[in-house]
Amino acid sequence: MTDYFRRQLIEYARAHRDHVNGVMHVIGNPIIFIGVVMPLSLVHVAMFGGHTTLAPLLVIPALLLWMSWDVGLGVGIAVASVPLLWIASAIAGSVSLAWVWVIAAVLFVLGWVMQIVGHQIFEGKRPTALNNPVQSLIAPMYMVAKLYVALGFRRDLAAILRTTSEEMQGAAPLYPLEGGADAGGPP
Repeated sequence: MTDYFRRQLIEYARAHRDHVNGVMHVIGNPIIFIGVVMPLSLVHVAMFGGHTTLAPLLVIPALLLWMSWDVGLGVGIAVASVPLLWIASAIAGSVSLAWVWVIAAVLFVLGWVMQIVGHQIFEGKRPTALNNPVQSLIAPMYMVAKLYVALGFRRDLAAILRTTSEEMQGAAPLYPLEGGADAGGPP
């Protein structure tokens, strides 16, 4: 994990304390992703004797960035991207061009409305991405980090998430193996 990512993750965690806001992000972020990549799924590209679309080709640089910040989280996002890319492609392949753009716009707006409402109503502040656009790239990493921690992996991430949660909520543990490093979980 790079120091830069660690600082960004701490900032993100401090701004995402509310459970309802968290659920809205878990739903809203993939909706935004599908809305963005759906039109890109229409642009077919031939390369190295095979065929693909622009969608995965433009996701690859983001995946490489995430992996450069934290390999484990980047791989988790890559795995999650596969079904989302497939969903976007399936929708784009089954409706007209006009409907692709309509659906993509609705998904993009709906996803952002969920983010904004989650922050305004449940956190009582603006989304962090409006002040720091890099936070939009931290969102998927944070979700994968929370998943890894819930499954008992990545004590380093658990410590960061626990510390920021304790700072903001008064010692609410996020790591399920609170008994310590020897509680039987993976290193």
